[in-house]
Amino acid sequence: MKKQLSIIIPVYNEEKAIDQTIEGLKKELEKISDLEYEIIAVNDASTDKSREILEKIEGIQIINHPHNRGYGAAIKTGFSQSRANFILITDADGTYPNESISELIKYIPEYDMVVGARTGKGAKIPLIRKPAKWILNKLANYLTGVKIPDLNSGLRIMNKLLVEKFLYILPDGFSFTSTITLAGLTNGYRIKYIPITYSKRTGKSKFKPIKDTSNFFQLIVRTILYFNPLKVFIPLSLLLILMGALVLVYSYIFTSKILDTTVAIIIMSAIQTLAIGMLADLITKIHKRN
Repeated sequence: MKKQLSIIIPVYNEEKAIDQTIEGLKKELEKISDLEYEIIAVNDASTDKSREILEKIEGIQIINHPHNRGYGAAIKTGFSQSRANFILITDADGTYPNESISELIKYIPEYDMVVGARTGKGAKIPLIRKPAKWILNKLANYLTGVKIPDLNSGLRIMNKLLVEKFLYILPDGFSFTSTITLAGLTNGYRIKYIPITYSKRTGKSKFKPIKDTSNFFQLIVRTILYFNPLKVFIPLSLLLILMGALVLVYSYIFTSKILDTTVAIIIMSAIQTLAIGMLADLITKIHKRN
């Protein structure tokens, strides 16, 4: 029985690369004999010639957004029109290697998600992204309890049922991939990482270092709060207890009066924080059962 795959490509102002990217993708997919596939290109209201170029490419389905809605929204639009039981997403800018897709396909349906991790030889991650990427990965590793080789790779295959389950929390922006990774990991889904190369993009990047990094940070904390709140509330509670102990010791040694009221307020805050975390964890467990 042939594997079925829907390929979704979000497109926004990629006139310099989209034709070559899709034609290269089609050539690689044709080499896989046990595969049935469809290619869905979602034009997210491009202002360049991307739409005109897409309309000249044969063998693909094109969906046009009337206005720009974002990377994640484009994926969700393609997802709503997809027919296969597995979804592959890739970028239109020529950064992800089409030749690696056959390797990813080998691991379905055994895994719920197969991610092309940009850790292979020759992966060219822009220097401006590396510090933020390292910090975000470390935070995500701690909060999920899993070492994540690549949190937000845009080349991955996902079980349609996995996407459907968490569709209601998946954002419309660039953090779509990070959210689905965290949701999968914190809910016990089977995820496989395959090292891939990553090329310098063709055209101008839409990534905004300060704004997008801030959004990614908030997203990681918010998603873990949603699925595993104690990972956030317990450290906060312990931090408050430590602060209370330091205030107690400092006031005892360096001042004439112990700041007992201040210490009591900090300790009570720590207890309340832990109680809120335990309540949130209980609600999460009840929600999962239902």
